[in-house]
Amino acid sequence: MPAEPQQNHYPVPTYPPPESEDDESWVWSQIKAEARRDAESEPALASYLYATVLSHPSLARSLSFHLANKLCSSTLLSTLLYDLFLGSLSAHPSVRAAAVADLLAARHRDPACSSFSHCLLNYKGFLAVQAHRVAHLLWVQQRRPLALALQSRVADVFAVDIHPAARLGRGLLLDHATGVVIGETAVVGNNVSILHHVTLGGTGKAVGDRHPKIGDGVLIGAGATILGNVRIGEGAKIGAGSVVLIDVPPRTTAVGNPARLVGGKEKPSRHEDVPGESMDHTSFISEWSDYII
Repeated sequence: MPAEPQQNHYPVPTYPPPESEDDESWVWSQIKAEARRDAESEPALASYLYATVLSHPSLARSLSFHLANKLCSSTLLSTLLYDLFLGSLSAHPSVRAAAVADLLAARHRDPACSSFSHCLLNYKGFLAVQAHRVAHLLWVQQRRPLALALQSRVADVFAVDIHPAARLGRGLLLDHATGVVIGETAVVGNNVSILHHVTLGGTGKAVGDRHPKIGDGVLIGAGATILGNVRIGEGAKIGAGSVVLIDVPPRTTAVGNPARLVGGKEKPSRHEDVPGESMDHTSFISEWSDYII
């Protein structure tokens, strides 16, 4: 295996500040209220909800405890992981703010997300992203063996494989999440939504900057594959099952294998909404084909 190039420098990630300084405390209060309600309505879950949510004084502690217990193994102890997650969340407020933005994204965009606590406890896409944020911190701190070990555990437990060097924005939704693969030099912007079995991959054995760059507000449909150091413009939409090998302009829709722009390459159709937030997967159909059942 070729030696990893040494010229890459990965800055410690920072995220935009939350829209309100009270976002974290408000979301945490909602999670506790939901957990109390669920514990009362379903006594079988009462001890679980107490251990994971209600016994903790903050979202950071609850999330750290839950991730540690999800990702631990017989040789990677939950106590070690808890200290690791809590230390990272405590030292980096922007990472906590990103977690809050991710919770808000899931609650607002996914009609199946019935509560913030449901997302925190049960959404493996959310949990995989939060674990990745900590793994990325470890990577930029040159604690790379531990970062890679954490990546491996996330892949084993959640079936989501994100290289710890990849850079992810806030307000990210991995909907269903199973089979998502994001390569080492990939960059994903803010307010992006990605469905299951999406690959942001390279094109072969080339080293260096070789993975996709996803702009803010992009929607990537289920099973889409984007390969190489290509740019998906802000607010673009990638249809389910598409294979994208070249740049996609902002506010356009690419569909098919190989992907083509709806409306044509010279004058592609452009949309005004932000698909990563609206989750509109199908509005292009009337322009794309006369397909009927």
